[in-house]
Amino acid sequence: MRLLVANRGEIAVRIIRAARDLGIGTVAVHSKADADALHVRLADTAVAIGPSPASKSYLVADAILAAAKDTGADAVHPGYGFLSERASFAAAVAGAGLTFVGPDAATIERMGDKVAAREVARAAGVPTVPGTPGGVADADAAVAAAEEVGYPVMLKAAAGGGGRGIRVVADADALRTAFGQASTEAEKAFGDGTMYLERFVERARHVEVQVLGDGRDAVHLFERECSLQRRRQKVVEEAVSPGITGATREAMTAAAVALCREVGYTSAGTVEFLVDDETGKFFFIEMNTRIQVEHPTTELVTGIDLVAEQLRVAAGEPLRFTQGRIERRGHAIEFRVCAEDPERDFLPQPGGVGRVTLPSGPWVRCDTWLEPDGTVPPYYDSLLAKVVVWGADRTEALARSRRALDEFSVAGIPTTAGLLRTLAGEPWVADADFHTGTLEHWLAEGKGTS
Repeated sequence: MRLLVANRGEIAVRIIRAARDLGIGTVAVHSKADADALHVRLADTAVAIGPSPASKSYLVADAILAAAKDTGADAVHPGYGFLSERASFAAAVAGAGLTFVGPDAATIERMGDKVAAREVARAAGVPTVPGTPGGVADADAAVAAAEEVGYPVMLKAAAGGGGRGIRVVADADALRTAFGQASTEAEKAFGDGTMYLERFVERARHVEVQVLGDGRDAVHLFERECSLQRRRQKVVEEAVSPGITGATREAMTAAAVALCREVGYTSAGTVEFLVDDETGKFFFIEMNTRIQVEHPTTELVTGIDLVAEQLRVAAGEPLRFTQGRIERRGHAIEFRVCAEDPERDFLPQPGGVGRVTLPSGPWVRCDTWLEPDGTVPPYYDSLLAKVVVWGADRTEALARSRRALDEFSVAGIPTTAGLLRTLAGEPWVADADFHTGTLEHWLAEGKGTS
């Protein structure tokens, strides 16, 4: 297999390294801004695919497929973001006679539509949040549906992801106002303005289950806690969740596997749930049909290289382990360090950097593309690095996190490393006393800034 990596940044570096471990040749694609990037230098071959903006490079499927053809690649790994969950891209890769490292286009389309995914979940016996069975046509229809569902409700984009196209509303007037805004946002972001409603669970944890499938069977690799979020974007993730019971864990992971079997899922994926903090009940919310940003936490507690398993399955190999052989050990936490200024409402901070000090030492992993005397481009996501730590238990992992984040330093631009270090030392974090709104409230009180 010769693998083209249709991405950039830390995930491109991560995929190239996994491929090299398996003896697979790699092809990097890059925009003008990334001509000297780490993933370009690590790959066996590199191809320029366009100007710096992603819309003219990393999001141009034809340019990526042309690069694959010109370099003799026979497989494409999309990473996360960009084209990773576009069914049309997966179909184009297959249509070009190449292997798409992920599920097929039909599965991506089915599970990428949040309304259709809820139907699949119900068919598999997986509990879903009370809401509309399908999309709602307009604001009037949304108001009528909300009377049945019960306020507060969450207005969500059927084709959405990454927190876009979502509004929480408490009454009919707010719903009418929000409908047009959310639908327009969804249309711009996803090319589909279809909306649906779910009851809003006010004190909820966001817990996701990592799955692997080969089209014939599926397994889970336990769950991750993702409740520490800002503007519906994950900031800190843990494996496993400190906020659910063993019984909930067993039921939730079984539900995720049932969902995968229902669709004959292939490759790595993530089934996401809301857990009501008061009742302990869990509800399916969506499935991500790609590798996740936070996958290293699962790797550290299971010892399984998820990207390598994606590549093996894509090559036609069956899953290498049964459920009973997958064990978890200890606790892992990931902190997303971004080029943002917490003192200025997390304004992105592109620009040149000088000295870079990355944390290391026992049980510390740092996934990054960042190098000394480099440049953070203004065209892409602000993620600089993922600081991931392992401990024999959660207390040890948090202590190690504080040490690792103290070591992280980038000269020239503000980052969120200091904020994350403060967060790792908070008593409420140590007690796992949080839900999806807790971090926002903490920041609003000014606790995360000096």
